Amino acid sequence: MRKWLPLVAVCLGAFMLLVDVTIVTVALPDMATALHTGFADLQWVMDGYALALAALLLGAGALADLVGRRKVYLAGLVLFAGASLACGLATGPQQLIAFRVVQGVGGAAMFATTMALLGHAYQGRDRGVAFGVWGAVNGAAAAAGPILGGLLTEHLDWRWIFYVNLPVSVVAVAVTLRVVAESRNPRAAGLDLPGTVAFTVAAGSVTYALIKAGDNGWGSATTLGLFALGALALLAFVLVERRSAHPMLDLALLRSPAFAGILAGGLLLSAAAFSYLAYSSLWLQSVLGLGPVAAGLALLPMSVVAFVTAAVGGRRLHGVPPRLTVGGGLLLIGVGALLQAVVGADSGWAALAPGLAVSGAGVGLATPAMAAAAMAAVPGARAGMAGGALNTARQLGNALGIALLGAVFRAGLADGLRDGGGADPQGTADALSGGQAGALVARAGEGARPALEHLVRGAFAAGLRDTFLVSGAFGLAGGVLVLVLLRRPAAVGAAGVPGPAQAPATSGGRAGAAARME
Repeated sequence: MRKWLPLVAVCLGAFMLLVDVTIVTVALPDMATALHTGFADLQWVMDGYALALAALLLGAGALADLVGRRKVYLAGLVLFAGASLACGLATGPQQLIAFRVVQGVGGAAMFATTMALLGHAYQGRDRGVAFGVWGAVNGAAAAAGPILGGLLTEHLDWRWIFYVNLPVSVVAVAVTLRVVAESRNPRAAGLDLPGTVAFTVAAGSVTYALIKAGDNGWGSATTLGLFALGALALLAFVLVERRSAHPMLDLALLRSPAFAGILAGGLLLSAAAFSYLAYSSLWLQSVLGLGPVAAGLALLPMSVVAFVTAAVGGRRLHGVPPRLTVGGGLLLIGVGALLQAVVGADSGWAALAPGLAVSGAGVGLATPAMAAAAMAAVPGARAGMAGGALNTARQLGNALGIALLGAVFRAGLADGLRDGGGADPQGTADALSGGQAGALVARAGEGARPALEHLVRGAFAAGLRDTFLVSGAFGLAGGVLVLVLLRRPAAVGAAGVPGPAQAPATSGGRAGAAARME
């Protein structure tokens, strides 16, 4: 039994950091009420974490190779735990957002090292078992996020979605100190700090521009200036990576159409499948009146179907080219989002279930083959970098998707209010998108409430429809790109299978772990 304790230590950290991607989804209305915050701040509560993960994954992996994977993993655990405590104690939205970013920094340090730690701890058949359990834990985290968040929020308080990380972190640190051995890459190169800074500025500027566009307008000087800053930072990133002796991302890898297609597919998968869930949760709770637990259960079809599809597909689809599994999965994700666009003023939670299930089937089909396909498209020596780049693309897709779909949702909400003859559609949209639908209706006179409630339901449905249509377009575009660019099938073995469901791709599956073990 002792030989599996390193697996326990790694899986505890992986479970926490992946749960925290989605656990806040069903707690957003309670957060908005408790902290007296608005829509943009709610977006940053989710995006701050995702952006930190996306920006720092590759850099954290390089640092771990240089100074020690166990050391970086432990530092990530401690930082994650401290930030979780600070998130729970936050008294205002700015504090919560700042500590969510710090939490994401800790999560990046953990996420970048888990696969390499497992690859160093286990060999042969034990390694296969370890990676299989790791993948199952990832799938469980994806399914557990909304439900765990709902249970803690409804029966304790939204702050407990952060406090719950503390005892888990203590156990993970204790077990890691006791049983996980240190490992490094003796040929590790230096850190690419300029590249990391440039990428962070580019991603942060674009995300901030998308979030603020609803307030400032798409053509405002602020919005355009932020987009320009993002473009300049991206250009700086390209120049730095081309000239660096030890780049965090070798841009020559993008000359492979298959690798470029997988990165685009990973980014669009996260944007299409998961970024709208926060806005669905707002509708379920603030408009339909569901509690956090019920809202989490309403979103569960995606995670359950994804988990089952990945488990069944992992056994039966080994010989199918990733071009078909990844591309077909993305097409299913797009169709699933479009199916949810049937939501209307009189719809209940069940209107989302068929589309969520179809999207879940697409996630379960596409995700397991994605990391292996990315690594098969590059030279073996770059397998770890390829896996890390895919992780980054998926987290960046989630962050950008939340920001862009938020702008689409809010604009659709305002248009629905305007078309329905509502007074002050922009101000009312601000209140509704901040989870204040129930309070807004309650403040109306008794005779005016039925009409106002119908207006609110119709406007929310309009915003969600626009959001689902854009998500569907993302999924379909990703599927077409993968089908076109992955012309030559790449060999996909069980060794490359990452976790199913909502878990982001890891640092490259077993091949990536092996590459980082050197």
